[in-house]
Amino acid sequence: MNVVQFAVSMLLFFVLFFGIGFLLNMILRSSWIMAVFYPVVVLLIVDNFKTGLYFTNPAEAFSTVFSMLTNLKVVDIIILSAGFIGTIAAGIVIRWLRKNGYQMF
Repeated sequence: MNVVQFAVSMLLFFVLFFGIGFLLNMILRSSWIMAVFYPVVVLLIVDNFKTGLYFTNPAEAFSTVFSMLTNLKVVDIIILSAGFIGTIAAGIVIRWLRKNGYQMF
């Protein structure tokens, strides 16, 4: 992965999860809903098997996905962290807007 792809990926994940987090926080009247669910989203991004395996064979599914998480490259961790920072920024912006009197939904 070259530097341009890395920068664009970080920006894309930040903007994507900021937008999703902002909309969910606005609709569900919460400030941190996406920040709480972001680890689940990361697990679904990292794994390469069907989601139903988490319910039919959870021991194998979680052990496999946690071994995949430990084998991530630094670049992947930074990109996923940019998405998490986007969810945190969405929560901060929602709280700031509500504090300043903006009522959303």
